[in-house]
Amino acid sequence: MRIFNRISNILKQNSSNDAVLVPNSNSENFEVNNWELSDFVVNKLLPIVGVRPFPLNELLLMVGAIHRLHPQVIYEWGTNVGKSARIFFEVAKYFNLNLEIHSIDLLDDVPHVEHPGGERGKFVRKCDNVFLHQGDGLEFSIAHYKKNPTIEHPLFFLDGDHSYKSVYRELEVIIENIPNANILLHDTFFQSSDSGYNIGPYQAYKDILSKYNLPYKVISTETGLPGMTLLYHEK
Repeated sequence: MRIFNRISNILKQNSSNDAVLVPNSNSENFEVNNWELSDFVVNKLLPIVGVRPFPLNELLLMVGAIHRLHPQVIYEWGTNVGKSARIFFEVAKYFNLNLEIHSIDLLDDVPHVEHPGGERGKFVRKCDNVFLHQGDGLEFSIAHYKKNPTIEHPLFFLDGDHSYKSVYRELEVIIENIPNANILLHDTFFQSSDSGYNIGPYQAYKDILSKYNLPYKVISTETGLPGMTLLYHEK
C-alpha cells in the first residue's frame, strides 16, 4: 500500500491542469484523459487487482476502452478468479456507466490446467451487473447478443495465452456474427520467432484483419509481455 500512496500523491500534485485537457468526444482518433484515468488506476484499481496479470499500461488500455467506447455489454470467458470482470465493474461504477458484464467459465467437471475450482469469480461475486455463467463462452455470448438485438457495439474480451487456431476461430465467429463488436485481446505481444514466445494471438488478429474488410482501428501495448490489443470502431 505504501507504493500506491506515493504514486497517488504524485498524481494529485500534478493534476491542476486536468480541467483544460478534457478529451474531445467528437475527435476522429481515440482519446482519453490519461491523468484522470491514471488517478483512477492508482487509487481504485491497484489496491484491488494489483498488476498481475495486467500491468499498468494494460490496465490503462482496459480502462480507456470502457471510458471511451461506453459498451452496454461486455462478454468475456475464462473467468478464473474474476480480475478482468472486476476491472470492468470498477470502471463502470466510478464513471457511472450503465454496463452489464457476462463472464463465462468452464463447467465444474471439465479438467483444465487453469480451472479455478472454488475460486471461480471470487473478485466479482458481490458485484452488481456482473453475471457469472458456465459453458462455452463463445456460444453463450453470440446467443445472448442475438436475443438482445438492441445492444450496440458490445465489447468482447478475449483473455489468456491461447493458440493461433483458437484465437482465429473466436475472432472469426465474433466478426461474422457481430461485425460492429469492439474487441480487447490479451497476450498479443509480438516478438521475433526465436524468442520462443507464443505469438499465435498476435498473428491470429493480424490475419483476421487482412481477411475481413472492416473499419477496425488498432491500439496495442507493444513494450513487452503479456501485451494487449484493442480492435475498435470509433463512434
